[in-house]
Parts: sequence; structure tokens; C-alpha cells
Amino acid sequence: MKHNETSETRSVRLLRVGEQVRHILSDILARGEVHDDVLTSHVVSVTEVRMSPDLRHATVFVKPLLGKDEEAVLKALRTNTAYLQRAVASRVKMKYAAKLKFLADESFDEGSHIDRLLRDPKVARDLDSEGDGES
Repeated sequence: MKHNETSETRSVRLLRVGEQVRHILSDILARGEVHDDVLTSHVVSVTEVRMSPDLRHATVFVKPLLGKDEEAVLKALRTNTAYLQRAVASRVKMKYAAKLKFLADESFDEGSHIDRLLRDPKVARDLDSEGDGES
């Protein structure tokens, strides 16, 4: 860690670099720069990129449109990791090219599961009784 760097500025930097990598990967996939039939035939959202503290590793969370063919899309991304790493490295000014690791973004599934739970009549009844007229 640099002398003048606090944990707060370091975490802001991690977020900023992660967001930069997310934009670059989204752009590459949207433009169809990866010559892969699976990737060119699917709209893939890069939902989040989490950088390791040393910026050498990036965990990339992705979701194909409507969750369609998720396993095939992940396999295609992993097959093309070397190309994507080079493409990102050439556009982000960093000392090292970050190693990319692609994972499915499960947060959408969790969100819809929570939504279903909240709509359950028993849960809704319990939530209403907790409020007891307060709001």
C-alpha cells in the first residue's frame, strides 16, 4: 500500500477499476468482438466486476438475457478468457493484466425468489400484522 493511501481510497480505486473493466467487457461483448458463435448469438450483461485488492484478479459476474443458455455462455466466456484478458489489458492502464474469472450472477435469481416470498399470502399477512398501523 502506498504511504498516502487509506483503506477508503483503496476501496474506491477497486470499485473504479472494477467498473472500468465492466464497461470494457460490456462493450467488447456488445460489439461482437469475440469470434464465438455462442457469444455473438446471446446478449450478455456484465452485471458486476469485483477486483482483488492487488488488482491482479477480476471476478466478472454475467447474466445472459433472460438467463438463457447460461452454462453455454459461461463456457464460451471461459474458453475466450485469454482474448478477453488481452483486450481489457490493452484498454485499462494498469501495471498487470488482471486475470478474469467468469461467474453467473445469481443475484437476479435471489431477487425473484425474495419477491415470490414477499407475495406469499402468509408472509404478506405476517408483514401486515407487524406494522400494526404504523407507517
